[in-house]
Amino acid sequence: MSTSQFGLLSQRRFAALFHTQFLGAFNDNVFKQALVLIFVYGGLVAAETTDTFVNLAAGLFILPFFIFSATAGQIADKLEKSQLVRVIKVMEVVIALFGGIAVYLGNVYAMLAVLFLLGVQSTFFGPLKFSILPQQLDESELVGGNAQIEMGTFVAILLGTIVGGVIAAQPEVDLWLTVLVVSVALVGYFASRFIPDCPATDPGLRIDWNPLSATWQMMRDARENRSVFLSVLGISWFWLLGSVVLAQIPNLTKTYLHGGTTVVTLILSVFTIAVAIGSLTCERLSGHKVEIGIVPLGALGLSVAGTDLYFAIHALAGGAEREWLAFLATDGALRVLIDMGLIGFFGGLFIVPLYALIQTRTPEARRARIIAANNVMNALFMVAGAGLAIVCLGVVGMSIPDFMLTVILMNIAVAVFIFNQVPEFAMRFLVWMLSHTMYRVQQEGLEEIPEEGGALIVCNHVTYVDALLLAGAVKRPIRFIMFKPIYDIPVLNFVFRAGGAIPIQSEKEDKAAHDAAFASIREALEAGDLLCIFPEGALTRDGDIAQFRRGVERIVEESPVPVIPMALQGLWGSFFSHAGGVFKNPSRFWSRVKVIAGRAVAPDAVSAEKLQSEVELLRGEAA
Repeated sequence: MSTSQFGLLSQRRFAALFHTQFLGAFNDNVFKQALVLIFVYGGLVAAETTDTFVNLAAGLFILPFFIFSATAGQIADKLEKSQLVRVIKVMEVVIALFGGIAVYLGNVYAMLAVLFLLGVQSTFFGPLKFSILPQQLDESELVGGNAQIEMGTFVAILLGTIVGGVIAAQPEVDLWLTVLVVSVALVGYFASRFIPDCPATDPGLRIDWNPLSATWQMMRDARENRSVFLSVLGISWFWLLGSVVLAQIPNLTKTYLHGGTTVVTLILSVFTIAVAIGSLTCERLSGHKVEIGIVPLGALGLSVAGTDLYFAIHALAGGAEREWLAFLATDGALRVLIDMGLIGFFGGLFIVPLYALIQTRTPEARRARIIAANNVMNALFMVAGAGLAIVCLGVVGMSIPDFMLTVILMNIAVAVFIFNQVPEFAMRFLVWMLSHTMYRVQQEGLEEIPEEGGALIVCNHVTYVDALLLAGAVKRPIRFIMFKPIYDIPVLNFVFRAGGAIPIQSEKEDKAAHDAAFASIREALEAGDLLCIFPEGALTRDGDIAQFRRGVERIVEESPVPVIPMALQGLWGSFFSHAGGVFKNPSRFWSRVKVIAGRAVAPDAVSAEKLQSEVELLRGEAA
């Protein structure tokens, strides 16, 4: 039985990793934020070079992800993971000491070197934390586990940002910073000692120490699964967008919002809390399964909020520099904060399902390396983002609001590209929207559906959207065998094609198409796909279940697989049914329906009559 995302925090198998990750992210951001504020407000660098140093700091922190991720991924797959985490936490203690010395000396380049070393430490930790999760959690817990990690990360960013800002304002910043980051690193090491053993997934792996060849091979492995690779690109784009936007907040606040350091903290707080809320919302919206249908929702919301932010910045009243209370009282300030919050919230919806998809669709033996490939792409995109910011702001002379709007508009183009390349994202979005708007769907017995291997679902057929409701309820991808005229319906055809549906015609109408459909069915079942057929052959016209046709018997004779009877309750009379004429019953535009699965029927016991009886029993009187 799966545990809720908050229940996981009370269990050692997840809590120890969560706290280790939280403390590490907190430490990173204390140092980074203190450093940025020292650059912007402390006078260590010339005012005209502030933008360059701020973006250079951001780039140096993520550069190690690009250089060392391939090695980190191989090591994480080859060796026991919990011990590796403890070694990395010891490294953090040493780096924290070095950071305190750099700040004490006031040496800008030593501070930048510490940021680079913190990036190295995070590079080796990244593949570990995300590959440990699938080893310790059930698949139904992965969305919640990833959401908690993302929530914890961004809360740590928030707290680290606030504390870093407070420490940067202290006269003895070197002492306070050193004591804090070393202490937190030690507590993080102590937390790591409670992480349960995580056996090596590929102990025989021969490590390629050449970062170039290892990275090249790792990226080739990641490209083998198109949906995984496009998810990697989506995550990487999010981190480019997030990193360049967050990096501009201090100067944006000072120059365009006329705010002081407390306003910087306020804006970052709103953003990071919103990301945490968006991440935690994923589990509720996805129904405890990996639901990539909410990814387009995240991309759309992020783009709309980011565009409005541009106009909100220009609409904000000017004036002298103000701190957070005075800022909140300024006309237009609330709109800026709401837009920043919405960018964060929809960003959380966007990124969590993508991480879960990578974890579930990657072979266990290579999981850490694929996650490392994701880190490489994240780093490449963020370094490119830092470079883009330096060029646009420092060379071209673009204003910060114009630059941020440019990145948001690029986000729209990137999202369209990804969803066009992998229509499954858009298809799942339509399924998710349908099952969370027009219909309130309850589920029963879906654990009877095998988690892997070829199988066939048979179900009653009530509306034009039955396939979408089933696809939204069952966590495995379903390929539907459907009557060709329904398959060809505009808009729905896109969904069915994206889902790999198999159109079928009667033998009398088109024998060649009929035989081709059965050949496709055999191939799909032999490949281990989950198929679904509506044996009635057409939508019900009176609410009753029509006689099941014998094509289902032929399918099982040619490909002996278990058959799972399912039933849809509560759909007759709804908007898409034929009760009173399809699309002519606005009183049933909102419907409560139920998806029920019964026990699998063995291939040698399959008959059309038996399956019809099972489906009728499951449906009961609730047509």
